[in-house]
Parts: sequence; structure tokens; C-alpha cells
Amino acid sequence: MNESHDKSLALIPASFDPVTNGHLDIIHRADRIFDRLVVSVAVNVAKNETFSPEARIEFLESALGGMESIEVTSFSGLTTDYARELGSNVIIRGVRAMSDFEYEFEMALMNKHLYPEIETVFLTPLVALKLKEELQQR
Repeated sequence: MNESHDKSLALIPASFDPVTNGHLDIIHRADRIFDRLVVSVAVNVAKNETFSPEARIEFLESALGGMESIEVTSFSGLTTDYARELGSNVIIRGVRAMSDFEYEFEMALMNKHLYPEIETVFLTPLVALKLKEELQQR
């Protein structure tokens, strides 16, 4: 395992099943913050997935148009183990609503327990903000 940390590298793990505009928004915005991103398809064999991991990787690579600062991968197991293997101490997570935040907050605390050097950065996808504004106008 790589014990050195690349402060310019962030991991964006998710099932990406399917890839959404919200996912792409988070990836593009994180790309403006970090020099390098690893966008990684989380493979969960216990979950009934719509698309294969290979198909989700292809969708992401196609949607990201060969952005040089982004690597698309897949992994199984604990996110913290994969982040440590990459040498990243930053995990990016998208939060659409308060219910997402509660879940993600608990996950961030557990990740911190498992990997004390890890930091979780929460980003709200702009599509969620636009939807909220539209609902408030009704």
C-alpha cells in the first residue's frame, strides 16, 4: 500500500448506475479543485446492478471526453482501502438533499475511523440546486 499522500489527487467513488448529469457536474467541478481525479465505479456483488462495471466505465469515459486529469477505474471492497492504495487522502461525495447528507456524514465518520488521514469533501450538484429553486417557485 502507498502510505504517501498526493494532495492534488481526489477519489470520486460511486456506483454510477447509471451515470447522471449530477455525477458529471460533481466530476467537472472537482476537476477545477484538484489536479488529478480518480473516478471509480464501485462494484458491489451484493447489489442488483443495471449496468456492468465495464459498461459504466465506458459511459464515464465517453461522457468525460478524454479529460487528461481524470482516470476512470473500478474497485471492490472498502473505499478507504482503495483511497489508501491510490495514495489519496480525499474522497469527493455528492449530496443532493439532507437525507443524503445524513447518510454521507455517517460514512465520512466511519471512513475517518478506518483511515484517519482521509478527508471527505461534499459537493452539491448544481442540478439539485436548480430543482430546489424550481420547486420553491411553485
